[in-house]
Amino acid sequence: MPKRPDALPKSQPKPVPPIGVKLSTDLERRSYGIRARARWTDPITKRRITRSEIVPDEDAALAFFGRLRHSSRSGTDATITLSEFVASIGDRWARGLDPTSTGETYGYGLKLRVLPSLGHLPVTQITAGMIDRTIDDWETRYGPSTIKNAIAPLVRVLDEAVRDGLLMNNPAKNRAKRSLNRNAFRAQRPEDDSPRKHAIPDLATLNRLAAACGTVHQSYSDYVMLAALLAARSSEVSGLQAGDVLLEKNLVAIRRQIFPGKGGLVTKATKSRKERRVPILDPLRPVLERLTAGKEPGDQLLVGPKGGVITTATLRDATNWDALVADLGLPNLTRHGLRHTGATWMADAGVPLHVLREILGHASIETTRGYLHPDERHLASAAEQANAFLNPPGQHRRTPHPGGPAL
Repeated sequence: MPKRPDALPKSQPKPVPPIGVKLSTDLERRSYGIRARARWTDPITKRRITRSEIVPDEDAALAFFGRLRHSSRSGTDATITLSEFVASIGDRWARGLDPTSTGETYGYGLKLRVLPSLGHLPVTQITAGMIDRTIDDWETRYGPSTIKNAIAPLVRVLDEAVRDGLLMNNPAKNRAKRSLNRNAFRAQRPEDDSPRKHAIPDLATLNRLAAACGTVHQSYSDYVMLAALLAARSSEVSGLQAGDVLLEKNLVAIRRQIFPGKGGLVTKATKSRKERRVPILDPLRPVLERLTAGKEPGDQLLVGPKGGVITTATLRDATNWDALVADLGLPNLTRHGLRHTGATWMADAGVPLHVLREILGHASIETTRGYLHPDERHLASAAEQANAFLNPPGQHRRTPHPGGPAL
């Protein structure tokens, strides 16, 4: 059975000189290089400890001895590789992360991206330049999100190396804020410029998509409509309960999310850890009335053909999603593109940016700004609203005196 990606490689720890011990060193020339050997006496057990390494020349041997002497001054192994260091600190680098989401994602990034690229290097020799070149290589193979999820755990691991005295400062700091060669990315993948690129163009197309999913089961059609018209994440649609639908207020409260995790489905708060409320758009009201009819507030709003929770993976597999959207002329549409759809439509309808941010639950308004139309129509709309406020019906605009204020 293959190991999980969060099961990071284990290695046999090498002996590290305790603080304050004296080292004796010697060299032994061999046909394939030099065997550099250091010895010291453990102050507790009084045992004689030996650590050796095959090096190409005397300079490398002296560097090896220098690192061990540094270890005897600091109590840390200055020769330790990144893979060995990760194994030695265990999950310490992941403190404060949600193990069912962010922690698990970062664990994948650490094992599948970082350690294969940098794990063989001594921690003390990792530089910002090395990290930049590694990111350059990742950019040729992976998307921005994958790269972010590799840089973030690397930063955390090297923060631990700083705390342990292996590094003076963290060379991975600010790498996550690097441009990530965005111009090259956009030239190669223009569809990633804006979340608007992933949105369904109009309601008629959404209805066709929902109808196509409904040929498999009505619940999949409802899932598509909920995700798009609530501008909700797939996991948030999965977490909706009947009591979250406030028909009398024309609102849906998004309070939780459900997604696959370790050991099965995981239920927890929204990504922002806050409840948010989304207005019910007219095309969605009949769907919500049907789904809430006869249900208790704590009942699951939407269940699959067998009565279970529908997840994005369930929808993908049951509907043969990739082929289905390709047949509809939407080959790049993902399930998350349904959220982009609702957000884009609300932005184009003139929903104020700060209100749209609340609806979507974004931490930064800059993220929400990505849904604005790239032309200046939102500015024209703002002018119309301001003019309507300044010039209510029945009030005629007077020509101001020269130099005087406009009335």
